[in-house]
Amino acid sequence: MNDSVRAGEAHVNKGEEAVVTRKLRKVLLATGVGHFVEWFDFGLYGTLAAIIGINFFPSADPTAALLASFAVFGAGFIMRPLGGLFFGSLGDRIGRQKVLATVILLTSGATFVMGLLPTWHSIGVTATVLLVLTRLVQGFAAGGETSGATTYLAEYAPVARRGYFTCWIDNFGFMAFVAGSGLVFLLTAGLGESAMNAWGWRIPFLIAGPLGLIGLYLRTHLEDSPEFTAAAASGKTEAAPLRVAMTTAWGALAFCVGFVVIKAVGHWVLQTFMPSYLSTQLHYSKLDAYAITTIGLFAIAVMVPFMGYLSDKYGRKPLMLAGCAGFILFTWPALMLMARGDMLSAVLAMLMLGAFIAAFDGACSAAMAELFPTSIRYGGMSIAYNVAVAFFGGITPWFSAWLISATGYPYSPAWYVMGAAVITFLTVLRARETAGQPLKR
Repeated sequence: MNDSVRAGEAHVNKGEEAVVTRKLRKVLLATGVGHFVEWFDFGLYGTLAAIIGINFFPSADPTAALLASFAVFGAGFIMRPLGGLFFGSLGDRIGRQKVLATVILLTSGATFVMGLLPTWHSIGVTATVLLVLTRLVQGFAAGGETSGATTYLAEYAPVARRGYFTCWIDNFGFMAFVAGSGLVFLLTAGLGESAMNAWGWRIPFLIAGPLGLIGLYLRTHLEDSPEFTAAAASGKTEAAPLRVAMTTAWGALAFCVGFVVIKAVGHWVLQTFMPSYLSTQLHYSKLDAYAITTIGLFAIAVMVPFMGYLSDKYGRKPLMLAGCAGFILFTWPALMLMARGDMLSAVLAMLMLGAFIAAFDGACSAAMAELFPTSIRYGGMSIAYNVAVAFFGGITPWFSAWLISATGYPYSPAWYVMGAAVITFLTVLRARETAGQPLKR
């Protein structure tokens, strides 16, 4: 009798585990695909920055047009802290799921519109104004994406696998850039640079429309996270979460900003600055530049889940410190390796830098979520993450291009990356280890 009871209990437990596993997979897929759509949209601009410069800024100097294009790219980041304040507060008050669905609708809609914009040659400066406005809407919406998606996954994930589950946010983000870069590569190869510059660049932006609808469908069919649901049921949500975060969580906010410095700089150097750097400064063809970037970003995406697994096993700090140390020691040599001018060297350099950002990303998302209690987690992360991204990430492509222009030294962007890595390294050293601990409530 006892044996049959135990067998029955084991059967029930296995059934429950299977249900939980299916639910986690559904949550991961819906959150990840939504995040993919967001960053496919946001990343296209960076990948096509050189072409956008030609179409929206009148200049005989390609470098000047590129700088102007990157300046508009940075303008989108100005709105990210405002979007983070708005959507973060909303997510802590009404729930994560509703806000994430709204965010994806706004971003994909703005990206679709970008594919329809008339160029400078058609309507003059009005085209540039419309481009800026579209980027501002994108930036505002993106302010609620990464912190919201990370919060949602962290609140669903098992304690012992939180690093692994949350790092898939970065995996899907990098895969979005791979898809964007790969699509641009295929279009450039198929249409030729002339047709791509004239009208082919519009195609990736227009694809954002149907992709956004897919992401919206998936997110509207999710339940809210169990952590938020429990907090709401027990009356432990905050009426003014941002005020609470700003007055009671200064330490967590400061650590989160420090974590994001190298994350922002590393991401936007590899994802956005690199295609233009390879073509305009190192004189690779646009086709080769897109191929190198696509291969590098795909490798990063593959490495990130493994690094997330390691962060659960060995802790957040070792992985984050290793990533920072790699950038400090090897960014300069990597750029020098790229400058040799052959595809193999450039790909190896991308893989080297990619391993460092993958190590950092594998641990960082969970580490950020573990800093804040449930009542202010979405808003607290949104404030810190978007301030850091706006200040350090948004200016990265423009500042890197400006450094080269001002110094005449093609490896000068390494200084910026190394400085950012030092800031984050020192921050991580002072942080406490949070792997394997329950989320704050």
